Amino acid sequence: MTTQTADSELKARHRTMWASGDYPHMVETFLLPLGPRLVDACPIEPGTRVLDVAAGTGNASIPAARKGATVTASDLTPELLEAGRARAEAEGLDLTWTPADAEDLPFDDASYDVVISSIGVMFAPHHQAAADELVRVCRPGGSIGLLSWTPEGMLGALFAMMKPFAPPPPPGASPPPLWGSEEHLRGLFGGRVELHTLEKQTLEITAFPHARDYGEHFKTYYGPTIAVRANAEREGRAAEFDAALDAFCETWDRGTPGAARFEKEYLVAVGTRT
Repeated sequence: MTTQTADSELKARHRTMWASGDYPHMVETFLLPLGPRLVDACPIEPGTRVLDVAAGTGNASIPAARKGATVTASDLTPELLEAGRARAEAEGLDLTWTPADAEDLPFDDASYDVVISSIGVMFAPHHQAAADELVRVCRPGGSIGLLSWTPEGMLGALFAMMKPFAPPPPPGASPPPLWGSEEHLRGLFGGRVELHTLEKQTLEITAFPHARDYGEHFKTYYGPTIAVRANAEREGRAAEFDAALDAFCETWDRGTPGAARFEKEYLVAVGTRT
């Protein structure tokens, strides 16, 4: 199998994974605050040319368009873009929606003033290739803004919990939560991006009455969890996975009986393309 063929198959699996479940429903349930937080941290105003990479349903693209920016939302999974397009049209907002691989963007060099990604590009398997593309399409003096789950936070811990049940990662792939590490970002960007904003913040999640409801939500709607549990089922370990996920949810619950509460840490990083 050639490298190109293997990469095409990997991207096809990623598209299928993110189209499984119902990620738009997850966004509406508790992820909506994240996009506006990233947009507010970036220099976006009327007329700014903005590219949202791995935009999903437009959680950052749509708030950028509300500010009057000229926005292109790109994502590997067309189904997510269609959900975003419907959201934007309901608000009367005009955005460009473009299917695109974050590791091979179909845009010209230096063609955007601001390049953003909210819990999106972090899931591209080859981090350096994705970082190189973010830099390439951003004009010198422009801004790159990222919002990523941290390795030490709840999402990082979830991926660590799921790892023993997952199939081996493809060659060269890196764990998504590394994008929430300042050291990792500096390594990816080198001297090409001067990071001037690095702030850890927390998303509070209160959408679930009981801790285990959070895990059930992920098993039903979240592509990566659906894929890992399917692999565990193939290995005859589904019950073991379910028990591990229940224990994880109970460990991270900061709420009270009948009112679960989770705190999910993320890093907002904004820098200038040198």
